[in-house]
Amino acid sequence: MHEDRGENRRSGSLALAARIRSALESPSARRPGQSRAAAGAEGFAEFLRQETTGGQLLLAATGLALLWANVSESSYRAVWDAGTAVGPAWLHLDLTLGDWAADGLLAIFFFVAGLELKRELVVGELADRRAAALPLFAAVGGMIVPALVALAVSGGAAADDGAWAIPIATDIAFALGVLALAGSVLPSGVRILLLSLAVIDDLLAIVLIAIIFTADLSPAWLAGGLAVSALYWLAFRHRLDRAWLLWALAVVAWICVHASGVHATVAGILLGLLTPVRSRPGDKHPAGERLEHRLHPISAGIAVPVFALAAAGISLGAVADAVDDKVAVGVFAGLLVGKVVGILGGARLSVRLGLGSLPDRVQWGDVLPVAVLGAIGYTVSLLLARLAFTDVAAQERAAAAVLGASVLASILAVVLLRRRSRAA
Repeated sequence: MHEDRGENRRSGSLALAARIRSALESPSARRPGQSRAAAGAEGFAEFLRQETTGGQLLLAATGLALLWANVSESSYRAVWDAGTAVGPAWLHLDLTLGDWAADGLLAIFFFVAGLELKRELVVGELADRRAAALPLFAAVGGMIVPALVALAVSGGAAADDGAWAIPIATDIAFALGVLALAGSVLPSGVRILLLSLAVIDDLLAIVLIAIIFTADLSPAWLAGGLAVSALYWLAFRHRLDRAWLLWALAVVAWICVHASGVHATVAGILLGLLTPVRSRPGDKHPAGERLEHRLHPISAGIAVPVFALAAAGISLGAVADAVDDKVAVGVFAGLLVGKVVGILGGARLSVRLGLGSLPDRVQWGDVLPVAVLGAIGYTVSLLLARLAFTDVAAQERAAAAVLGASVLASILAVVLLRRRSRAA
């Protein structure tokens, strides 16, 4: 019997590797004249686009970060606190590797999130006002209530340093990955609802980051970032959207926003929202769709996992300390209780006011697991914890609360999704 369990564990650990190998060897995407290496690269990119893959890579990166930080905390800190200066000092690019992961790689993640949101608002399910109102209300409720719960449970301690904002976010990749694994037979409207509220949630979180955590604002640099962003938009407008030009403008916009004192991820969401998602005459696919197709594998396969590796390395001692820390307990309650109550309450309010409606074939019983999935804060919540505290110990306690709440929310969501799937 023990041998059977060992074999099952070995089979589970090899599942991800088998899927990667299958994607690399699949001939289905190979075009005439295309090399085997190019076809393999396309197959691997397609593998990274699967929603379950993002969640699995995120879990793997988290496990590795926890193992690394507890086996050799000194080397973990040495790597991610290592300073790297790029360019002259006036560019303000003297950052640690951890900062590059949070400010640089996550900008790609938010760029893709901005593309997804704009596509849904312009040509997708949220183009209809009533369809957009419900996830909007749910997202806003899922931000206000967690913040209030965190403040109340912490006895007001979460008001310091903006820690009340930590539980307001939902992790898109993790939540969609859990839904894909446990709720694939549910109506497609469930996924649309989760994706919509999570993207709106993260967009509003970025706005809060820009407002709360902006220090020493430089109007000149910010104006420069906005001007370059306008040039990015004009490049599409006048069909000058060459890849090299778009990349150059995006990098310059990111540098300007970062130097302005506003968190650099704001540049990602801004450029995503400025990218056209409608096809122009002569275009086979809209620019937004092309960019999302190319960048999603980078976001899911590199940006988010590397950030998790840099941010999730907390010591086991921090977990024990978090139990007695008012702010950490407030963050935990804000995510696990406030998120669920806020999302459900916001959705109900939109319907009661006659402003919103449930997606096609979606019932209120389907909204509960979506609300629980919304309690998976993870990526953006970890980012907010980094921004709220300069003290590493405080960051670790808050991160422990985020990880604990996200794990419990994932387990509860799986139970609810499987129950709903059996009833479907």
